[in-house]
Amino acid sequence: MTVTGVHDRDELARLLGGAPALHAYQLGDLDDFFWPYTTWYREGDAVALVYHGGGLPVLLAFDDRPQGSHALLAGLVPLLPRTFYAHLSPGAEQVFDGFACEPGGPHLKLALTDPAALAAPLGDVLTPADLPDLLALYEVAYPGNWFDARMLETGQYVGVRRDGELLAVAGVHVWSPKYRVAALGNVTTHPRARGEGLARGAVSALCRRLLDTVDHVTLNVKADNTAARALYAGLGFTQAAAYGEFTFTAR
Repeated sequence: MTVTGVHDRDELARLLGGAPALHAYQLGDLDDFFWPYTTWYREGDAVALVYHGGGLPVLLAFDDRPQGSHALLAGLVPLLPRTFYAHLSPGAEQVFDGFACEPGGPHLKLALTDPAALAAPLGDVLTPADLPDLLALYEVAYPGNWFDARMLETGQYVGVRRDGELLAVAGVHVWSPKYRVAALGNVTTHPRARGEGLARGAVSALCRRLLDTVDHVTLNVKADNTAARALYAGLGFTQAAAYGEFTFTAR
């Protein structure tokens, strides 16, 4: 088979929809909010997405079959930019032997499988008017995070304040009622308020809110982030898949 471009969202939803926890980001990117910044490819029933909405282009290719996406990725090599970031199923990075590879470490995809374990909700919905306070919190608590300010318009960011100061937040990277998926992201707590359960309450409030519109709530976490993994395990999240993050630069 040969690699082909895909421009039909219904076709992509069919190909990706069988494993929503694995493909939550791609399914969310089918929405109008992200679609203009995406380029899609397939080979057989393997799908790859190149997202170019900001910063380095990002390649996403996941497959729960051993080497299931390797032929697709090999065929994509001539089409990829000289430098790009990638989220790949384990072992798929070996396809890019013509690139220098800087690993970002092993990661896990988690899915909310036991909503009954969510804690008591805490916090209030943030709006675009809260952007200055949110950016100030990220500068102190989560520098270098990937945050698209447009996501505040979704109403799917929950913040916890004390005496007017924003101390914790839980948000989303994607939220798609149409495709029934959401991916949590940009979750953090001010350093001097950590250990108080603020993020736990904000995540719980956000998940309860999301479950009114989606069937699958997911997130990505570094495999060695034991504190975050313990937090999410206690809130009813379980591992759906392992993957790796990498920066590739053509030799």
